[in-house]
Amino acid sequence: MTFYLQTYPFGSAQDRPYRRMARRWVENRDQTLGINVREEQDAYVLSALVPGIKSEELNIQVLDDVVRIHAEYKADENDGYLVQELPSGSFTRTLRLPAPIEAAHVEADITNGVLTLTLPKAESARPKQIKIRTR
Repeated sequence: MTFYLQTYPFGSAQDRPYRRMARRWVENRDQTLGINVREEQDAYVLSALVPGIKSEELNIQVLDDVVRIHAEYKADENDGYLVQELPSGSFTRTLRLPAPIEAAHVEADITNGVLTLTLPKAESARPKQIKIRTR
């Protein structure tokens, strides 16, 4: 059984002009960070895939209701690849949440290439239980 995978968007890998075009196409792509966000009672939980990024290479900023994540994938200097699809270069993701965040209590964790941010809601954004007096 033969399995063949054509991954080059511009012709075969042996064609030099197409190889140069494909390399420019890949290099000029904007890097983006895919995220999942879920809302809990007192916080938002953000998850993102950041394989190969160490915790000290991540820059996370929180201001009011805006979260900004910035990092850079180190480029591999080896130019002998036929196909090079792994990310390289920097990426920035800015996200505005529906409620203000307590920046002093944000928790960040990276486990197996998954970044998890726990973003606690500010006290003013948390639901309040109102007690009703009876007479």
